[in-house]
Amino acid sequence: MGAILAAWRDSRIVTAVETRTDLHAGMTGSAELVVAASDTALAARSGDVEVLGTPRLIALCEEATTSAIASVLPESWTTVAMRVRFDHLAPVAVGTTVHADATLERVEGRRLVFTVTASDSAGLVGAGRVTRVAIERERFLTKAH
Repeated sequence: MGAILAAWRDSRIVTAVETRTDLHAGMTGSAELVVAASDTALAARSGDVEVLGTPRLIALCEEATTSAIASVLPESWTTVAMRVRFDHLAPVAVGTTVHADATLERVEGRRLVFTVTASDSAGLVGAGRVTRVAIERERFLTKAH
């Protein structure tokens, strides 16, 4: 019985997201960053070189995904990252401007699948896919430990 109730509740949530929003494939967003010392692999402790760290580059791409859909989600909803598949392709020096773009490729119920790219003046520095899940903030926070 618990599984049936959970499925029913989840279907209500999916319906709420699908019917109260204008989420659709093709939505785009972007974000920009001038790389600072605090954005480096050394600062993030993900490496020992002073270039843009992969965790910060992924965060920039996630920012682009959220900007693509922020205006269409109901006020009490947001999205959280569920899966990130990302290739960091080139080093980026401190002081360089990096631009990230995201395109919503698919809406699968509450799952939103984005293609992301990041570039600087020399070209592509990273690319991948980010899957986010639409959640009701209060309900989600009650599950946090």
